[in-house]
Amino acid sequence: MKKMVTTLISSLFVAGSLLAACSSGGNSAAPANSSSSNQSAGATTPAPASEPAKGEPQVLHLNMEEPATLDPTFAEDTTSGAVIRAIYDGLTRLDENGNAINSLASDMKLSDDKLTYTFILRDAKWSNGDPVTAQDFEFAWKYALDPKTGSPASYNYYAIKNGQAFTSGKAKAEDVGVKALDEKTLQVTMEHPTPFFPTLASFLPPINKKVVEANPKWANDPKTLVSNGPFKLETWEHKNKIVLVKNDTYWEKDVVKLDRIEFSMISDTNTELSMFQNGDLDWAGGPISGLPVDAVSPLKQEGKLLTKPKATSYYIRFNAERPPFTNVKVRKAFAYAINRQEIADNIGQAGQTPLMGITPITASLKPEGFFADNQPEEAKKLLAEGMKELGITKLPPITYLYNTSDRNKAIAETLQATWKNVLGVDVKLLNKETKVYLDDQEQGKFEITRSSWTADYNDSINFLQKFVEKYSSSNITRWHSPKYTELIQKSYVEKDPEKRKQILLEAETLLMDEMPLTGLFSDVNAWVQNDKVKGVRIDPLSKVDFKWAYKE
Repeated sequence: MKKMVTTLISSLFVAGSLLAACSSGGNSAAPANSSSSNQSAGATTPAPASEPAKGEPQVLHLNMEEPATLDPTFAEDTTSGAVIRAIYDGLTRLDENGNAINSLASDMKLSDDKLTYTFILRDAKWSNGDPVTAQDFEFAWKYALDPKTGSPASYNYYAIKNGQAFTSGKAKAEDVGVKALDEKTLQVTMEHPTPFFPTLASFLPPINKKVVEANPKWANDPKTLVSNGPFKLETWEHKNKIVLVKNDTYWEKDVVKLDRIEFSMISDTNTELSMFQNGDLDWAGGPISGLPVDAVSPLKQEGKLLTKPKATSYYIRFNAERPPFTNVKVRKAFAYAINRQEIADNIGQAGQTPLMGITPITASLKPEGFFADNQPEEAKKLLAEGMKELGITKLPPITYLYNTSDRNKAIAETLQATWKNVLGVDVKLLNKETKVYLDDQEQGKFEITRSSWTADYNDSINFLQKFVEKYSSSNITRWHSPKYTELIQKSYVEKDPEKRKQILLEAETLLMDEMPLTGLFSDVNAWVQNDKVKGVRIDPLSKVDFKWAYKE
């Protein structure tokens, strides 16, 4: 999932009120809500409702794809994020309702003008025994923003004063609004008031400056990867398994009950489900893997399927620089031909909602959509008009790129059949492992490609801002509209919520009129789990956290 933000957003994240909470353990510290006064702090995790099993080691067995990276500076995909969340700790973490709570920060103050956050750090250590300092945060965040680093995740830090300006070469590192006042005090100054920053801070862990500067490949090997979270990396056998073990240097190690987390890397979802049913896995399915398409309905009927809405859009993108998708009518033809309800009902099967826009239902500005679903006749008409405008009577070869999974394959085959039946177009399917697929997307090696995006905070801007710059790791469509950019920039500084909503609605309307992408459905998590597994947190943004997990 490639992504990019262009500046700060003035919006409020209240995910807990938008989506149902999952049930698991309690908060580990005081809430990190925006306030001009001190927040109380301390390790306040209550005892679990039931007790972990006695005697035997606590081991959780799961399955996932190979993570693209375990370096927070470069991580973009879901599986990388899940492992990073387990082995790193930020100023905040999210509770089961998706609300930010203090973690490495024992205290947080917000200035009266809502622009400056001051965080006080706990006594914490890296897995190599080094102290975690405010300087580690300053280094990590400026390193991610440094244009020399080339981090595709630098957008995360654009809310910080001069963050984007530094990345674009218009400011120096010392101009960026993050500063370690001393080893325990971090001061962060924003471009504009940013109510969701405590939530965003949960995704911005520090990295150890000495380790990074000593070895550029530090994150590739368990022997050199240094982290500061509840777990640490013990084994990484590529395309085979990852093993995490409890981190005894973690500041709140007493609440971590699991001794080990063992991830296998089986790409076939049928095999994964069989392993679960045979007792070899404690979990199968979302949010870091998937279930076989033909197993979802039976599992649901048997009462074994667990589901949870998430702020995720599943969509496809067109390469606006490759014919025939240089033509807007051709793009619309391929979009209008799709029967999204059929995909949601027959492939999703877990409560997915057809999406005729880009923002998911949880953050939608127009839930009914910007166009009608399943318009085969209109699609045929638009294709004919678009080809005429292009001066062609035959379409060039068209490839649909997707990353390997049972569901992605089923959707790809359905789209292929739809485009053949409705438009008479032969589309070649090309599946690749996630890392290669992401690289191909960024290099523009596709005509059509699948994408999905899970919000960092539950606001439509988090989806719409991805398409501002023509050449960026987030806007792989290569589409650009000065008017669209102007609207997004205008929304950043609009303080009136209703006016801001109308600006963003106008922007999404323009985006859907130009159709460089088209939504398929607003997604849900669906999985099965061992009844003895407790305390795994899946927040409303679909981020999974194993810190509080255990087995009865």
